[in-house]
Parts: sequence; C-alpha cells; structure tokens
Amino acid sequence: MSYMRYWQMQQRILNSCRRMKRVVCLLIMALLCHTAFSQKERPVLDILLTNYQYPYEVKYMAFKSQNQDVKMAYMDVQPAQPNGHTVVLLHGKNFNGAYWRTTIEALTKNGFRVIAPDQIGFGKSSKPSHYQFTFQQLALNTKTLLDQLHITQIYLLGHSMGGMVATRFALMYPETVAKLVLENPLGLEDWKLVAPYTSVDENYEKELKTDYETAKQYQSASYYDQKWKPGYDEWVYLLTGWVKSPDYPLVAMNNAQTSDMIFTQPVVYEFKNIRSPTLLIIGTRDRTAIGKNTVKDPATREKMGQYQILGKETQKKIPHAQLVELDNVGHLPHIEAFDRFIQPLLKFLKNRGTAWAATY
Repeated sequence: MSYMRYWQMQQRILNSCRRMKRVVCLLIMALLCHTAFSQKERPVLDILLTNYQYPYEVKYMAFKSQNQDVKMAYMDVQPAQPNGHTVVLLHGKNFNGAYWRTTIEALTKNGFRVIAPDQIGFGKSSKPSHYQFTFQQLALNTKTLLDQLHITQIYLLGHSMGGMVATRFALMYPETVAKLVLENPLGLEDWKLVAPYTSVDENYEKELKTDYETAKQYQSASYYDQKWKPGYDEWVYLLTGWVKSPDYPLVAMNNAQTSDMIFTQPVVYEFKNIRSPTLLIIGTRDRTAIGKNTVKDPATREKMGQYQILGKETQKKIPHAQLVELDNVGHLPHIEAFDRFIQPLLKFLKNRGTAWAATY
C-alpha cells in the first residue's frame, strides 16, 4: 500500500469518527432539549391543583377557620382487608399528599386505612389571602377532619414540616395518637438562636422568583446529594407548576407565612412531653436547616442540620423513643430509599412488644 493511499484511508476513518461523534452529540442535545421542552410543555397548574390528578380519590372538608370559608383536601384510602388501624400522613412544606403514593400503597396492602390531608395553604386545599399559620392551627384542622370522619385513634406519621405538625398534634391530643412516627422532621434544633430573622415580606419576594430550575437545583443539592433521578421531576413540577398562574402570589404568600411559622415556632423544647410511643426515621445525610444560608459564620453554619447527630439527640429527649438511621439517605427517605424506609415503618406499626432500634 502506498503512503498516499494509507493517508487517505486514515482520513476516511478519522472523518467517520468525527461524524459519529457529531451524531452522538446531536442525540444527547436532542435528548436534553426534549427533556427541557417536555417540562416546559406541561400544563400550568392552577393554585388548587384541579388540573392535576392525585394517586387516589380526593375528598374535601369544608369548614370555617379564622372567620373565612376554607376547604381541606384529603385522600382516605381503605384497605382490602382492614386490620382496624388508621395511619395519618402529614406532608412536608415543599410537598403535598401526592408524594405519599407508594407509602399509601404499602400501608393499605398491610391492612391500614390511610388518611393523607393537604394542609391549608398546600396542594389542593384552600390558599387563604389572610391566615395566621401556626402548628396549633394546622393540628386543630387535622383533628377537625378526624372528628368529621369519626376516627378517635390514629398512628401518626409526619415528614419534614409535617413532623413539626405531628409533634404539635401529639402534644395537643395525646389520647388520639397511639403511635407517632417522625421522618426527618424539621424542628430538631432552634435555628433562630444562630440564624438572623428573615421577614415574611422578604420570604414572599423570594417565593415570587421561584422557578423550575432553581427548585430543582435546591432539591438536587439538599435532598439527593446531586444524584438526580427522572422520578424526582414530579415533585419539582408540583412545587413550581403554578408559578405562571395569575393567582400564584397567594401561594407565594402562604409559602412565606409557613416559612415564618417553621422558623419562629420551635417544638424542640417540648419533645420531653410526648407520651405516644415514637419512632424516628432519620436519613443521616440530611443537612436541612432553615436560615442556614443567612448565617455568616462558616463554623456555625456547618453545625446546623447535622441529622446524624440530631436524630440521636432527639431520641434521648422523647421518652422511650426508638431510632432507625438510614445511612447515606437524605431528607426524603420515602422517596429516595423507599424499601429501606417502609421496612422499619411497618415493623414499628405492627409491633406490640418491647423497644428496638436498627440501621437499615
């Protein structure tokens, strides 16, 4: 083979490789564009989520609260073979009842009736233009729902902000809560001791600037250790799908008010008063702490939201509490590591014996 022919063959091979690389790059770009386009093309949600279908039938309780008419949305899912117990699921601040789908499915398969409400200001429930958000008020609203359903005793599970609502509920209605489960609850420390106060007005302005990308970046970093899965997109969509609604300022204000509630109404000092048998399910990688980004001192900021420490400290504060630590799991165990979450939950709810603790 002559040198010229050899050189020409090399060039053909190189050109073919370049074309293949271009094709691969174009395919990747098309996939990224399709993902972004698909996300943008999803319908704008109204602020009551009437154009979003929950995993189970949604019912409503209409009642008067703070001199105004409101509606509280909830799912009431009956098991095929009832075991006589009801589990109430309380959602976190950046979520609503829809994210409990797999938890509801597992609980009902095991005979539990499940009630999953959207708190006022969240999900499909009313977004009042003026409302004093307190954990006592949200607990009272939840108790009103249970009274309407003629449910006198429950197993109560609260995640994130829902953990603070569940704690307040257990303190207000100890005779109602047969068992309490706190899944990566907020309020395990008092942030206002170290973080400067952010006003409702400031939080409102931040909420108005929320969009899909900023919410996804926050959740990816704070919840999932930058290990994003396509299924997580749904929870970003539910959080931001209504930002282009003309009524979104109502949601933004409710979000700002509940942020203020979480920061200014700690429950940490009252854990010692809980009387219900309690299980803490803690993803130890969680570093959630309200106001952390406003703390200037790096050493102080680093100490906030250390759930691998806070879980153990909280177990000591709650009488006879049990602790399950999920190693290398973040703020949403029932989303990120469902199998590891549901096993200890079912064990605790079904258990009638002595205390136990484990790492799953």
